[in-house]
Amino acid sequence: MDFNTFLFRLSNAPVKVIAPSVDFSDYVSIDLSTDNKTLKDIDANCSNSWIVYINQYLQDRKKSIAFGGYLELRSIYNRSNYFNSKSASEARNIHLGMDLWCATETPVLAAFDGVVHSFKNNTNHGDYGPTIILKHCIDSVTFYTLYGHLSRSSIKTLSKNRQVVKEQTIGWLGSSEVNGDYAPHLHFQIIIDMENKTGDYPGVCSLNTLEFYTKNCPDPNWLLKIY
Repeated sequence: MDFNTFLFRLSNAPVKVIAPSVDFSDYVSIDLSTDNKTLKDIDANCSNSWIVYINQYLQDRKKSIAFGGYLELRSIYNRSNYFNSKSASEARNIHLGMDLWCATETPVLAAFDGVVHSFKNNTNHGDYGPTIILKHCIDSVTFYTLYGHLSRSSIKTLSKNRQVVKEQTIGWLGSSEVNGDYAPHLHFQIIIDMENKTGDYPGVCSLNTLEFYTKNCPDPNWLLKIY
């Protein structure tokens, strides 16, 4: 059985990792790729511009959560030296997780039973901000889930190896002041091999490394089943 099939079979129902009281019918997909021409009017360097755009997008559609982004080529990362490179093929601008855009302080939930693998406040401009990584071992298969762009309070009293249960609140979404300077959202990512990293793992890759990361970080929708 390949890993994608393993993920899909872990749950018959969609897996919720945010906003326990919000029904999946209140989710809407969003395109933040370079193909979306409406983004040309947004000041990519201003998180408030993104907040206004996301909020208006949700309001127009009468929805609460916008989702999407796996393997999306995005120009927003051009604003940060953390992602840039002199070579176009080495610039990190391909998104490796699923983003769920909604209000600050929205509760974030553990995808499955597990333990806290690591946590860290990643403070580079455009980075995750406060981040939690959980370790899961199900049917003798070990994998990891990453939750980025959280509030500082989410990791304030956390400890390594603390046990968590599925759908337990493990944190809350952070504001732009602490989440890497983005509109509030959860970056949710599945990782097979952590490569000895702690509290952090690349959530954006380059064209040169896309083949590896596509295998090591499968589409979260195999698990979430949102679309």
